[in-house]
Amino acid sequence: MAQRVTLSDGGRKKASRVRVAVRLRPFMDKQDEDGEGPCVRGLDSQALEIVNWRNATETLKYHFDMFHGEQTTQQEVFLSSVKPILPYVTRGQNASVFAYGPTGAGKTHTMLGSSEQAGVIPRAVGEVFNLVNSQDENEAWDYSIGMSYLEIYNEKVLDLLSPNSQDLPIREDKDKNILIPGLTHATITSFADFERHFEPASLNRTTASTKLNQRSSRSHAVLLIKVVRTLRCLPRRQQTGKLYLVDLAGSEDNRRTGNRGIRLKESGAINLSLFTLSKVVDSLRAGTLVRVPYRDSKLTRLLQDSLGGSAHSLMIVNIAPEYEYCFDTVGALNFAAKSKLIVNKPFTRETVAVPPVKRPREEHEVGQPQKKKKQRNPKKTEQETSPLTHIHSLPEPSLMARLLALEKRVMCCEKKDAVDTLKDVTRKEIQDLKEEHRKLESKVKSNSAQEPSCRNSAAAPLQRKVLSKGKTQQATVQPLQGHLSQLLPRMPLTVRKQSVCIKKEVAGTLPDKAEFLDGKENKVMNDWESQLDKSVLEQSRQKILQILNTGSLKELKSLQQIGDKKAKLILGWRELRGVFSELEDVREIEGMTEKRFSTFMKANLLSVLGK
Repeated sequence: MAQRVTLSDGGRKKASRVRVAVRLRPFMDKQDEDGEGPCVRGLDSQALEIVNWRNATETLKYHFDMFHGEQTTQQEVFLSSVKPILPYVTRGQNASVFAYGPTGAGKTHTMLGSSEQAGVIPRAVGEVFNLVNSQDENEAWDYSIGMSYLEIYNEKVLDLLSPNSQDLPIREDKDKNILIPGLTHATITSFADFERHFEPASLNRTTASTKLNQRSSRSHAVLLIKVVRTLRCLPRRQQTGKLYLVDLAGSEDNRRTGNRGIRLKESGAINLSLFTLSKVVDSLRAGTLVRVPYRDSKLTRLLQDSLGGSAHSLMIVNIAPEYEYCFDTVGALNFAAKSKLIVNKPFTRETVAVPPVKRPREEHEVGQPQKKKKQRNPKKTEQETSPLTHIHSLPEPSLMARLLALEKRVMCCEKKDAVDTLKDVTRKEIQDLKEEHRKLESKVKSNSAQEPSCRNSAAAPLQRKVLSKGKTQQATVQPLQGHLSQLLPRMPLTVRKQSVCIKKEVAGTLPDKAEFLDGKENKVMNDWESQLDKSVLEQSRQKILQILNTGSLKELKSLQQIGDKKAKLILGWRELRGVFSELEDVREIEGMTEKRFSTFMKANLLSVLGK
């Protein structure tokens, strides 16, 4: 399977400051225009001044990237401010455009527009399709465009493309990318396809009438356009760019809007999220040592990439000329002045499909000759392949001494370890084992001092003695069988194979109560249930099954091996999958291994039988 590797311009990230454009809407009341006049006046294409609401004889001056006066059209706003950042999206980078300002200042009109003059959103999407379609046919990239549309209403993330959906969670992956599981992503192939999805979704957005606005937005709306381009030839590089188009709800003064009931609750959620947005901007300006409160609001969590992240960001600040908006306008301009100092670091998001690397079966060090594998000779005699003969013929004479010393230490170990290893052997048998082992050790040492031919002849009687003697002689070899596995990892491969043969050869003559020396529990002990009455055992199993299926949290915790965590997991199982059909289904609970299930069954059956 191919592996995806994320690239980011070789680690180079160029700084990009948040651009700010201010748009002044026309007078809504002609009488006010003929009377006091506007409180805001543009000085040039980048500067403006506003009457100081604290002292009417003074003015406050601001300088931004762009100032759009009352007569500026939708097309001029788009061409001068929005269009320059759109090509980044088709090259695997992120871009963000969001409208900010007090309620009634014209944010939704700027973003959506009207049937006569389209706003930023339809113009931006149309431009993205133009950029993709204008690519040279000989270019080696294939493009795919998709869209998602959501709103944040009362701190709930709602899918506008699927209005019946519930509150959606916001997640963050290992690369710090913001994800919303469950959000609808619709693939669009043309601008007409976009309109077919966007227009009915816009009607799902929550709006209401207030004293200041006939159709006031009661939520923050976020449109996501995702552009993915894939290289046609290998290695199939893929670049992903995202365009966020955000229409923020405006801050509200409830004394002027006359909000009551549900409108008051909505305005509270809007003002709180905008206040958190202001704290994020202040934290970013303060430096990297200050915690940025992105997680304090759903809005700031979604704008995490736009402010201080990796997007080319544009803020369109909408303001009103009337004196009654003067206080709100000054607040919006101050926020914009702080935001334009924020620096983002955009980069290209690219993934590459890496084919899996096939590793050779045997890896050899550089410069070392490869060793030839020894071919097995099927015509070897039984004496040549005898395990004890092979051990005696090893070039290292100390190996047998190490094996005997290991067995001696095992037999002379502390009482606690001896009981754990030989728990079913009586004290008298242990003493017999020690005595016989000392005899065997002295005899092996005397044999090892002889010539190789004598060693081979000494190995056979030892094997015949083990296979022909009674219980005491058989038990003499048990320590060698039970603890030989501890020495095997330190032996050469050929010795380990022969040692396994010793275990298999001797295992057939061992008594039943020594079976545990193989390193596992006795199989006879695993069948303890067979010693109980079947009817009583079945009743106990049914009683435990009934507690699992109908018991409360407290009753489940009364079972052996079931703590608070597993009891809650069992309750969750019952809610999702229903009751347990049999006790063995408990093994599918998280953390219930085979060993724990065996202990669980034994402990609870014995507990029920004892009641």
